[in-house]
Amino acid sequence: MVWAGAVVFVVAVGLVLLMVVRPSAASPSASGSGSGRSSAAPAEASADVGFARDMSVHHQQAVEMAFLVRDRTEDEDVRRLAYDIINTQANQRGMMLGWLESWGRPKSSERPPMKWMGHPATPDDGALMPGMATDTELERLRTAEGRDAEVLFLRLMTVHHRAGADMARAAAASAGTDEIGGLAAGMARAQESEISLMADMLKARNATP
Repeated sequence: MVWAGAVVFVVAVGLVLLMVVRPSAASPSASGSGSGRSSAAPAEASADVGFARDMSVHHQQAVEMAFLVRDRTEDEDVRRLAYDIINTQANQRGMMLGWLESWGRPKSSERPPMKWMGHPATPDDGALMPGMATDTELERLRTAEGRDAEVLFLRLMTVHHRAGADMARAAAASAGTDEIGGLAAGMARAQESEISLMADMLKARNATP
C-alpha cells in the first residue's frame, strides 16, 4: 500500500508539472525562446509527435516491468531502482501525453512505431519496438522469484534502456520543439547512467548483461 500511495503521489505531481511546462495555445511563446525551435504545434509526421507517442508506449512497459520485479524480490537495491523507474518514467509519460493533447494530436496512431526515425518497427511477440520485452519474456518475469527475477529484470531493462536512449538521441537531434528537445536529451543521459548502474548490479550477482 505504501508503494501504491507513492505512485499516486508521483502521478499527481506529474499532472501539476504538466500545467506548468506544457505549451499553451493562448501563449505562442510558452515553449521558450532563443533556441530557434518553433512554438507552433508540431505536425503529425514530426519527430516531436512520433517520439512523444512511441516513448510513452516504451515507458509504459518499463513501468510495468518495474512493478513486476518490485513484488518478486526483497533486495533493496533492485526495489529502489524499480521505484526510480516507476517515478521517473510515469512522470515523463504523463508529460508527453499532455503535450500530445495540447498539440491536438491523438495519443495513438495507425502509423508504424518509429516511422518518424525513418525505420518503422515491426512488432514481434508483443514487443512493439526495439528493446521492448516480448510477451514470453514478460511472462518469465511474472513467474520468477528472488535472484532469478532480479537478473532477468536487470537484463531486460538494460536492453530496454539501450533502445530507449537511441530513440531519445534521435529525437533530441530532430526535435522542432523545446519540450521534446530538452526532455529527450535528458532522458538519453539518464538512461545511459542507469545502464551502467545495472551492469554493476548484474556483476554483483555474478551475471552478465
